[in-house]
Amino acid sequence: MKRNTLITLIILIFCAMANGNPQSEVQNKKEKPAPRWSTEKAKSWYEKQPWLRGCNFNPSTAINQLEMWQAETFDPKTIARELGWAKEIGMNCMRVYLHHVAWELDHDGFKNRMREYLTIADKNGIKTIFVFLDDCWNPTYKPGKQPDPKPGVHNSGWVKDPGDLLAKDPKIKALLEAYVKDVMTTFKNDKRILLWDLYNEPGEYKDQSLKLLKEVFTWARDVNPSQPLTSAVFSMRSKEMNKFQVENSDVITYHNYDDIQEHQSAIDTLKKYNRPLLCSEYMARRNNSLFSTIMPLLKKNKIAAINWGLVDGKSNTKYAWDEPIADGSEPKLWFHEIFHTDGRAYKQEEVDLIKSLTK
Repeated sequence: MKRNTLITLIILIFCAMANGNPQSEVQNKKEKPAPRWSTEKAKSWYEKQPWLRGCNFNPSTAINQLEMWQAETFDPKTIARELGWAKEIGMNCMRVYLHHVAWELDHDGFKNRMREYLTIADKNGIKTIFVFLDDCWNPTYKPGKQPDPKPGVHNSGWVKDPGDLLAKDPKIKALLEAYVKDVMTTFKNDKRILLWDLYNEPGEYKDQSLKLLKEVFTWARDVNPSQPLTSAVFSMRSKEMNKFQVENSDVITYHNYDDIQEHQSAIDTLKKYNRPLLCSEYMARRNNSLFSTIMPLLKKNKIAAINWGLVDGKSNTKYAWDEPIADGSEPKLWFHEIFHTDGRAYKQEEVDLIKSLTK
């Protein structure tokens, strides 16, 4: 028999076997997304954790997520130094934002930088919450050099993800799905990752945000990572959004920048869902959301305490949301942040309190 004829016959036999094999048919069928974790599984996971306390972390040398993660501005030296300060005061987790553009530029390089970050964090006894999508601040962005900070303006260079592309680019959903699934599949069993926060404060694009929120949960359930999934409730303006978030998150996360009475009210409401609670944003001094009041409250209830900000830097979040200081001079009261860029505490009494709570 001629060689070409033999190869053709082998291919035909193989195809016939595959087409007639029931197991092959099952494998070709799309698997159903994994279900939400049961209450028992979520509680069991949380009981194995220490009391979680930490910060929303962006190195002081990065104005936004792109400057943190792009190859030319990724800064492991600063990350290591600043996470070392976090370790010294007893922090054990960080919430860190990603951005699809940094992945789109260089899939493997982006994931390698994530690995490098995780190695640094792990050496400091810190686990990480990664955030995928975000509806906050600037709606447009581009790769490359990021803008300089606007003097005295809170988060002047922070960017949304996907931002205005959600309405303008019909291909963005497919790109986001590939991004989320690639990153999550790569790290789905990485014990250095505490959980996945799928969408930060959705709602800016109303029904489109809600639809994207539902889709990103589906993409994540398709991957079925070993870590829990969540999206934090943060506002009472959208009951439909909140309902979906609390009914689909494995563990419930929330944001609260109010005083102790309002924060306690939020805890009382969320406890009714009978799942672990993690406060993934708090601490705004002007609003009386303080380490001295809120952190002990969260520890008492074994709720994760993750404040906004660690080190004063290019994000300018020591300035209040709606109180810009045009000349960039020092605010009378820092809004967020714990340390100056040289490692000095903004308020030594706060650092002493944090240390006393994290012993």
